[in-house]
Formats: sequence, structure tokens, C-alpha cells
Amino acid sequence: MSRQLVLISHGKFCEELKNSTEMIMGPQENIYTIPLLPEDGADTYKERFLSVTAPLKDYVVLCDLLGGTPANTVSKLIMEGETIELYAGMNLPMVIEFINLQMIGAEPDFIGSGRESIVSVNQVIAGMGDDEEE
Repeated sequence: MSRQLVLISHGKFCEELKNSTEMIMGPQENIYTIPLLPEDGADTYKERFLSVTAPLKDYVVLCDLLGGTPANTVSKLIMEGETIELYAGMNLPMVIEFINLQMIGAEPDFIGSGRESIVSVNQVIAGMGDDEEE
């Protein structure tokens, strides 16, 4: 059985990130989403998180923002002794890397892929002219 990915966020960002991922990579049965909705309190969100993750055996959690309720909820569980791998600052390249590396049985470098995906497109375009001159 392959590892599962749990995406958590403020609002429906995590659901839409999964939708965008599926647009590129096809249906993803091993990705779960837990959005924090405006009507949710911290306790309600914790209950939903535990409900979704209870049947999962091996999962990693990506969240939108360090210090927000989704991240804080999972952080508290970790501090209470739960073994949960949690990364903040999720983006589409991180999710795609997870999927691609699951196919070959390798572990993703979430921090590296997240950092490497941030580029100044203007600088890339400007650098293209430099290649033509050489």
C-alpha cells in the first residue's frame, strides 16, 4: 500500500489544490483534504482531522500556513505524542513531486521542491536573451 497525502488549509484551498493536481496527474485516491471552514472551531476541525486520518496507516500532511489553525491543530497532536509528518507552505509542485515519487517508491524532499518551485519568471525570460547572444 502506498503512502497517503493529507492536505489541510484555510478554506477550500486544499480541495482546489487537489483538483488542480488531478487536472495534471489524473484522479488521486491517496490524497485527502480537510478544509477549515468559517463555521469550524479548533475542536471541530480537530475532530474532522482525526476522523479522516484514523483509517490511514502511513500519511504525510501538507498545510497552507505555519501558525494557522490547521497547522496548529496538527502541531498540538504532534506535541501530544502523535507521529505525524507535517510540512507548511504547500504548493502544487510539492503535491506533484509526492505523486511522482510514490510511483517509484522514493521519498519526496518537500522543502527542496517547495523552494525550487519559486522562480522569477521575468529573470528566466531575461536570461533567455543571454543564451541567444553566446
